[in-house]
Amino acid sequence: MASPSHGIIVLLFLLVTASAWEAEKRTFIVQVQHDAKPSIFPTHRHWYESSLADGTSIIHTYQTVFQGFSASLSAAEVQNLQSLSHVIGLIPEQVRQLHTTRSPHFLGLNTADRAGLLKETDFGSDLVIGVIDTGISPESQSFNDRDLGLPPPKWKGQCVAGKTFPPTSCNRKLIGARYFCAGYEATNGKMNETLEYRSPRDSDGHGTHTASIAAGRYVFPASTMGYAKGMAAGMAPKARLAVYKVCWNAGCYDSDILAAFDAAVADGVDVVSLSVGGVVVPYHLDVIAVGAFGASEAGVFVSASAGNGGPGGLTVTNVAPWMTTVGAGTIDRDFPADVILGNGKVIDGVSVYGGPGLSPGRLYQLVYAGSDGYSSSLCLEDSLDSKSVRGKIVVCDRGVNSRAAKGQVVKKAGGVAMILTNGPFDGEGLVADCHVLPATSVGAAGADHIRRYISFASQLRSPPTATIVFKGTRLGVKPAPKVASFSARGPNPVSPEILKPDVIAPGLNILAAWPSTVPPSSLPSDPRRTDFNILSGTSMACPHVSGLAALLKAAHPDWSPAAIRSALITTAYTVDNGGGGGGGGGGGRVGGTLLDESTGNVSSVFDYGAGHVHPEKAINPGLVYDISTYDYVDFLCNSNYSAHDIRVITRKGADCSGAKRAGHAANLNYPSLSALFEQYGKQQGILMSTHFIRTVTNVGDPNSVYRVTVATPADTKVTVEPDTLAFRRLGQKLNFLVRVQTRQVKLSPGSSSVKTGSIVWSDGKHTITSPLVVSLHQPL
Repeated sequence: MASPSHGIIVLLFLLVTASAWEAEKRTFIVQVQHDAKPSIFPTHRHWYESSLADGTSIIHTYQTVFQGFSASLSAAEVQNLQSLSHVIGLIPEQVRQLHTTRSPHFLGLNTADRAGLLKETDFGSDLVIGVIDTGISPESQSFNDRDLGLPPPKWKGQCVAGKTFPPTSCNRKLIGARYFCAGYEATNGKMNETLEYRSPRDSDGHGTHTASIAAGRYVFPASTMGYAKGMAAGMAPKARLAVYKVCWNAGCYDSDILAAFDAAVADGVDVVSLSVGGVVVPYHLDVIAVGAFGASEAGVFVSASAGNGGPGGLTVTNVAPWMTTVGAGTIDRDFPADVILGNGKVIDGVSVYGGPGLSPGRLYQLVYAGSDGYSSSLCLEDSLDSKSVRGKIVVCDRGVNSRAAKGQVVKKAGGVAMILTNGPFDGEGLVADCHVLPATSVGAAGADHIRRYISFASQLRSPPTATIVFKGTRLGVKPAPKVASFSARGPNPVSPEILKPDVIAPGLNILAAWPSTVPPSSLPSDPRRTDFNILSGTSMACPHVSGLAALLKAAHPDWSPAAIRSALITTAYTVDNGGGGGGGGGGGRVGGTLLDESTGNVSSVFDYGAGHVHPEKAINPGLVYDISTYDYVDFLCNSNYSAHDIRVITRKGADCSGAKRAGHAANLNYPSLSALFEQYGKQQGILMSTHFIRTVTNVGDPNSVYRVTVATPADTKVTVEPDTLAFRRLGQKLNFLVRVQTRQVKLSPGSSSVKTGSIVWSDGKHTITSPLVVSLHQPL
């Protein structure tokens, strides 16, 4: 089922990489048969170097989650290495990008509770979360070590000193810090140390922010420019942190990312949090997937961001089934900053601008710079005519440069304020930014209103006017959560049999720690400084799940990464807190299916996966769907990966002859179920059928009886056998079979029909919900 897409993706990937390669060297990650080292070489590094041409140096060596090395190679060197019997494979390097205080309360994690996940796990104090990101600002109070004991005895990590990062930067909270820049420098040359630090210190802010979301201590008071005032806290406030800096000004390089995975697992982390992603490729060409497999095999839970490519479909990244893929949702807090037009129309907007506002009661002339051309419509650098915008509110379209940078362009040109407008693709999803001048963001519908008003007023030869009213922080927003507009969506482009994203977590306008040396807008010209900042992205959602995984691991030390993911998936919820309606309906609505922020309509499983995480239920799920390394090998076999490619991913030889007994790739013991039907021919009404085999492990009560309830997708027949599971002890495993039948329907070539339902097991105390997706596809 997967082989045609593999071929297309591999071909495209290799065409792109080859065109950038030519005669120049480029970086490859080389996998080597580790036990083949001749005894004449004192170390593996010496052995690896013997295979390379003179003058070619090794970037990194790997020995924990991967066996081999990385190096910058010419085409001739690649051919030579491919001919060596001990070389298993070469993976071309990708450059990845970052997926850029009330959320613990919103998730039901309350420090005042006498019982619950935080109390029961001692806030995760014996667990270590490894954050692979841009480094950390160790002075932040979010990383203080008050009342923390010695690091866990298993810890083997180091605090690597570097520029402005002495060994004393670590403490009993931040117990490890490393940095990896050899891959970055192999491609870009020596870094400019006036712009970034050759050390674990964070010069960007992203890594500090994500680390504090996962495991920040309680800090009061916390706010950004007066917004979101209150107590800041991470998901697992007492969990230990180890940071692995791999992201630099030019991006995050695969060779460095793999080195970080290798070090993190060897150091003894329990969880890896990775808010980074890139081009989706088959797993044997995906260094993140390969590193995550090795980590998972070692018992390390890997949480990864789904990407910010939403709201379009097929945009989800980090989709391997041994990773937990996290999309982003909104929370019940926002920062309204409304536009009032000269005709009295009010347009909803959001902002965390904290400086002097516009003069109360005064309307300012409004101008849309788009009439002067494409670059001016986007407010790109030096695109605005100061004569046209001086003293006016400038309307700027989203795209190309950063949202905050647009405000700087307007300010430089003499504009007094900015209205940042969404295009049709962005829809109604709004992100609040720490702007350098009075500014707000409005949705696509509001943007259309504003542009029509400007056009109409100009026709009447009456100058259009407006003002912006900043309303501070608003709590108790309904409906919430929604699926954030930017959150990447399924279906899974590599393995459509596996539903991705797995879950969503808070990712919009999240308050967390920030380096005091970095401006809140990240613009060099911004003189402001803050200890906390508000950011949005699946980058922010991922560490929420990383911290929750640490708490679940603390509560259940014997659970595998797959069991933890199962608990999060099967207890997730898909109903919001009410108060709104699909298509922008009015208040008074009881909770309904999660809405899509970009449209206001009901969202789907491809948007939110199993739903929004529910920590207090995840601690006691009743049953879990566990997965072993051998199950993943069977999955890869049934996904038509070759034995060679499986070895690249798993570091083991694979005999796929027995895997066919598992039936097909969708029989991986995943908590969600995705039935795929390819329609061949045009005849309607033909009956199509498939089945799933699943195994659940009892982690609830020793003597318990679970009965199944099926929410059947439309025009589909679903049977579950048996319909009752009777457990007699903890740890007992029982199997069940799910049969799905549907009929061929009329579809145009290349189109699909998707219907959803669920399979729910309950003993009256626990409810274990598995999404069921039935997809019919008409090939071209």
